[in-house]
Amino acid sequence: MFESLSDRLQGVFKKLRGKGRVTEADVTEALREVRLALLEADVSLKVVKDFMAKIKDKAIGTDVLEGLSPVQQIVKIVNDELVELLGGENVGLNLAASPPTVIMLCGLQGSGKTTLCGKLAAYFKKQGRNPMMVACDIYRPAAVKQLQVLGTQVKVPVFTLPAESEKSPPTIALEAIQAAKANGNDIVILDTAGRLAIDEELMDELGQMKAWLSRRLDPSFPHEILLVVDAMVGQDAVNFAEQFNNRLGLTGVVMTKMDGDSRGGAALSVRAVTGVPIKFMGVSEKMDGLEPFYPDRLASRILGMGDILSLIEKAQEAIDEKDAVALEQKTREGKFDFNDYLNMMSQMRKLGPIENIMKMIPGLNTKEVREAMSQVDPKIMQRKEAIVQSMTLAERGNPALLNGNRRKRIAVGSGHTLQEVNQFLSAFEQMKKQMKQMTKMMPGAGAKGNALPAATQVGGLKKMPKGGKRGSSFRFGK
Repeated sequence: MFESLSDRLQGVFKKLRGKGRVTEADVTEALREVRLALLEADVSLKVVKDFMAKIKDKAIGTDVLEGLSPVQQIVKIVNDELVELLGGENVGLNLAASPPTVIMLCGLQGSGKTTLCGKLAAYFKKQGRNPMMVACDIYRPAAVKQLQVLGTQVKVPVFTLPAESEKSPPTIALEAIQAAKANGNDIVILDTAGRLAIDEELMDELGQMKAWLSRRLDPSFPHEILLVVDAMVGQDAVNFAEQFNNRLGLTGVVMTKMDGDSRGGAALSVRAVTGVPIKFMGVSEKMDGLEPFYPDRLASRILGMGDILSLIEKAQEAIDEKDAVALEQKTREGKFDFNDYLNMMSQMRKLGPIENIMKMIPGLNTKEVREAMSQVDPKIMQRKEAIVQSMTLAERGNPALLNGNRRKRIAVGSGHTLQEVNQFLSAFEQMKKQMKQMTKMMPGAGAKGNALPAATQVGGLKKMPKGGKRGSSFRFGK
């Protein structure tokens, strides 16, 4: 998602950086390229026009902030406006002061509502809450069974009624909330039916559900009405988002399938057209593949500036603090061994696919890096681990024991040549030295990755806060 848009925008700024002096004509040409990049990404024409008008107003006649070059100033303006286009800031869920919090999911068929229901349940359970999922889709074959399977997977109860009861979805929702109150479930997630296209029957049913919950139980119900939007749908997403919002009064949008290969225009358009904040985005099919939506972080990824904050958060979730402190101490003392190596590989896997991690590191979300990574054997880490797992416990703890005979045995046991084993051991020793040097350069780095640089960069550009001290060395335009 966004790779094409990201490559185009980064290409525009790369051209400008190659110029000795940036003129007004250069700025105009760059903005034209930005406009084309957005249109090619399937962003709404109206949204593109408004977006470009704001950028032009800020770019022409604006003083360059002190410490920035003219090119960096253009990047900063585009970044600020992109953040604004995406919503400005993260908007969290509206949780009830008095449980349960009722969340109603709606959207077209195939958008991923049922899967999102499971992801949200897992998300809340991770926070120590006690969620319940409710099967309100009584029309789609196997919809109830799918939700029950997800419930078993994430260990969250699923409220269902027998098909022979012939009760309507609004009635099912009412009874589910009453059951949640009795059982102490503080989050109720309603999985509603979808259609291949918007029709009156669908909208009437959802409207009735909303009205019944509000009138018969609590005026605040439902606390959240989330529209589930398939990011791969394109501009149609904007059209039906407007219709759902007009009929139901949406409180938020969840973009699913953000790990797909669509151009990303829907995500950039929905917020601007409807005014409804995007609250989550689905980044994989796994139950933990749900991330809160941060406009500033997504804008940074699109512009190639990385997303260090999200990377740190992932590390904090995946890495055990005591293990990390012990590992850091051993690294500083040069005592890093193969047991530590296996532990480190295990923790890295918890962070997710390496290509997703690289997108969060400043300067690595580029076409060139992605093409280089595509040439890397995805099983290379498994092969290295096989070499380590062919060692005895004593050898893992004391690499100095690995003489010629032991290395031959390890090569046979792991299915490698002796040369490959020797190359791996040499690379391991080199890595130990580099890690020791890095920890010495970062005193008090912190166990969970707090040593990662807080400032993101494009070329030499540090991400600037809005406002800031202005200089007078250069003005765009006349």
